[in-house]
Amino acid sequence: MTAPLGLAALTVLDTAPLAQVDLAEKHGFDTIGIRMLPAAPGTTAYPLHEDPAALDALVRRLEDSPIEVFDLEIIRLGADFDEKDYVPLLEAGARLGARAVLVGGDDRDRPRLTDSYARLAALCANYGIVASLEFMPWTAVPDATAAIEIVSQADGPARSVLVDALHVGRSSTTAADLAAIPREWLHYAQMCDGAVPAPTDDAELIRQAREERLVPGAGGIPLADIWSTLPAGLPVSVELPNEPLRRAVGTDAWLARLVAATREVLAQVPAATGR
Repeated sequence: MTAPLGLAALTVLDTAPLAQVDLAEKHGFDTIGIRMLPAAPGTTAYPLHEDPAALDALVRRLEDSPIEVFDLEIIRLGADFDEKDYVPLLEAGARLGARAVLVGGDDRDRPRLTDSYARLAALCANYGIVASLEFMPWTAVPDATAAIEIVSQADGPARSVLVDALHVGRSSTTAADLAAIPREWLHYAQMCDGAVPAPTDDAELIRQAREERLVPGAGGIPLADIWSTLPAGLPVSVELPNEPLRRAVGTDAWLARLVAATREVLAQVPAATGR
């Protein structure tokens, strides 16, 4: 089974959604992801939920394209989280046909974080969107085990855990931990590689995650081993920001390289009954 490929927002974050559709069509992607809320204050985002004209234009463009919107970014679960604040984003996402919203866990109060996730998942279910909780080693959800513990406390069809290869390689997550994620909670996974040894401080972990990921196969993360624990055919989002390398060869050559390298890694994943 051939896995659908997505062009993640962070890979071409300087590219507005309409132009991102063009790039996806040109380079053989099936879906795109849109960063509608910034990952950190002052960083790039495209708040289509606040711009009806831009939202309408993208809806029209998608009607004439084989490209679909897969995920929206990013809802952060902090101490002051209120799910009602995200109704406009989810309404816009539903118009775009989005299937998932990426969720980050920032609240170090675990019971409150767990409750926030459960409330968000309940809200997302109303829009046919899953709440994909991404574990990241510098956050309050540092590994797959923590993500499973939090998501297990929610109810309904929107429960979801997002596996990002970089964060697997840089957290305590094991293959057994990945295999323990209920299959129905896996809706897509993010592909990239990373340098080894991994950084030991959070600031550098964050910088490399946002600015310096490596082409699949060019780093030291055991990508084929990771994917061997995931369901066959699971959609893959290619999340690979690296502006120096992208500028060196140009966006078109860069995206062609990412698609080819991702397909090569996926071809190396051993077949396993029951995946």
